[in-house]
Amino acid sequence: MDRRDTIKSLLLGSIAGGVGLSTVPGCKTDDKTPAISPEKVGLYGRNEAELAHDQKIFAETYLTEYELTTVAVLCDIILPKTEKFGSASDAKVADFIEFIVKDIPNHQLPIRGGLMWLDHESSSRFGKAFASCTNEEQIKIIDDIAYPDKENKKPEFAQGRSFFNLMRNLTVTGYFTSKIGIEALGYVGNRPNIWDGIPEDVLKDHEVAYEEEWLAKCVDQSKREVIAEWDDDMNLIT
Repeated sequence: MDRRDTIKSLLLGSIAGGVGLSTVPGCKTDDKTPAISPEKVGLYGRNEAELAHDQKIFAETYLTEYELTTVAVLCDIILPKTEKFGSASDAKVADFIEFIVKDIPNHQLPIRGGLMWLDHESSSRFGKAFASCTNEEQIKIIDDIAYPDKENKKPEFAQGRSFFNLMRNLTVTGYFTSKIGIEALGYVGNRPNIWDGIPEDVLKDHEVAYEEEWLAKCVDQSKREVIAEWDDDMNLIT
C-alpha cells in the first residue's frame, strides 16, 4: 500500500471526525438566527449571518503569495500527483488552507509560525528557502518531522512535527473534499439501483425462499415506478 492509499484508508475510517475541523465558525448556529426567505439563502443554504461571514472571509487575505507557494509545495509532498489522480495543487488545496486559516483564526499562528520554522530549518541546512530547495532536500527535512518521536530523541523538531501534523490534516481534508479527491476515493454518493432481492445462496443458507406471488410483485423491475397499493386487509395489490 502506497502513501496515498494509506491516507485514503485512514480517511475512510475516520471521516466522521472531520480531522479537527468540526468547530468551523461559519457552521455555528444558535437560537437567535433570524428566519431567512429562500431567495436570500443562496445556493448552499446559508442564512444571512453565515452569508455575511462568508463575504468577510473571502474579502480578506491572510497568507502572502510567498507563503501560499510554500504551502502548495508542502501539500504536494504530502499528496503528490499520481498516474490516476492529480496532486494537492491540482485540487487547489492551498486555497482551501487559506480559507481555513481565516475561518478558524486559531490556525493562523501555527501555520505562519510553522512556515517560518520550515524556512529557518531549510536555510540552516541548505542556505535557501524551503520552496527553493530540491525535492530531495525538502524530503530530508520532512523525514525529521513527519513521524512521531515517542522517545523524544529529536526534541528540536517538536515544533516542526506539530506544524506538519496540522498541515497533513488540512491537506487531506482539502483534497478529499474536492472533486479530484472524491473521485480518488471512488465515492459516488447515493444512487438509485436495481434490487433483485436477497441472493439465492443466502436464502439457501437460512433455508428460506421467496413466495412466487411476492417475488413477482416485489422484484419485478418493469414495475419499479409503480407505487404499491394495499387492500383493507393489508394484502399487497400492486
